[in-house]
Amino acid sequence: MKKLIPQFGDAILESRGDAFVTLARSIVGQQISVKAAQTVWDRFAVLSRKLTPAGVLKLKVDDMRAAGLSARKVEYLVDLALHFDSGALHVKGWADMDDEAIIAELVAIRGIGRWTAEMFLMFHLMRPNVLPLDDIGLINGISRNYFSGEPVSRSDVREVAQAWAPYCTVATWYIWRSLDPLPVAY
Repeated sequence: MKKLIPQFGDAILESRGDAFVTLARSIVGQQISVKAAQTVWDRFAVLSRKLTPAGVLKLKVDDMRAAGLSARKVEYLVDLALHFDSGALHVKGWADMDDEAIIAELVAIRGIGRWTAEMFLMFHLMRPNVLPLDDIGLINGISRNYFSGEPVSRSDVREVAQAWAPYCTVATWYIWRSLDPLPVAY
């Protein structure tokens, strides 16, 4: 970390958008390129005057499909909107909930897995000590920066990250910067 932080000292980790939009964008962007995701998102976002859970629930499936969303992603976005709209998510309580409790709420939504929930904790809720063990960028970055490019296991990642606590989010972000200096916005 002593070598990485000075290289990227001016860049900062920032939260963007509201919780619903952040999660909706993550669903739209799954398994497609960043450019394709932005194109689909732009088409999807104009379907509703304001992108809210209630607004998404009013959209027609055919219109969402015409925007470039797969049938599965339409299902996921509707489920996300239903979870927000019904109050099944404790959005106002997230500030007082621990990371694992929030992850448990989020993974109950179709189309959101642990990695997406962890990205949400990091980039939206700005939780300081998230270690996304399934993130290939983190694994590759630790391999490159700590093990001279040799393959690393999850236990290797945990061992390296012990020194980062309670700021694993920040350290992960610097590891990602070591692989790609341009920060990704979620």
